[in-house]
Amino acid sequence: ASDAVLRHRPGPGANTVSWLVWHLTRVQDAQLADALGHPDTWQTEGWEERFGLPFEPGATGYGQDPDEAARVTAGRELLAGYHEAVAHHVHEWLAGLGDADLDEVVDPGWDPPVTLGVRLVSVLADALQHVGQAAYVRGLAERAGT
Repeated sequence: ASDAVLRHRPGPGANTVSWLVWHLTRVQDAQLADALGHPDTWQTEGWEERFGLPFEPGATGYGQDPDEAARVTAGRELLAGYHEAVAHHVHEWLAGLGDADLDEVVDPGWDPPVTLGVRLVSVLADALQHVGQAAYVRGLAERAGT
């Protein structure tokens, strides 16, 4: 997709493809790194500096208002690079897990406590929803001639 398509907002307050891809990647990076006891790729590999976003260092997009979301204007190469780096680490981390690891509690602050298996499904479900949203917004942008 062109950078114009990535930044297209189909309506006031709507999320862009750029924000959706950044957010789904940040969520995977932050939540899985935390759950699996690893540092996140965002801060340790310089992606935070490359994106240059005016957000707190640990921001993942949760709770951002439309004006904040509109500040994510990253292009295709930057988004793809970050997503590929996170996917590489996630594959490495998951490859080292055994069946028993999925039952380990990673967030006791919920009732019932969240296990690693539940967290993995939650992150996957969130990412799939945002991928579908990004594909839809891309289609709207392309049909609008963006």
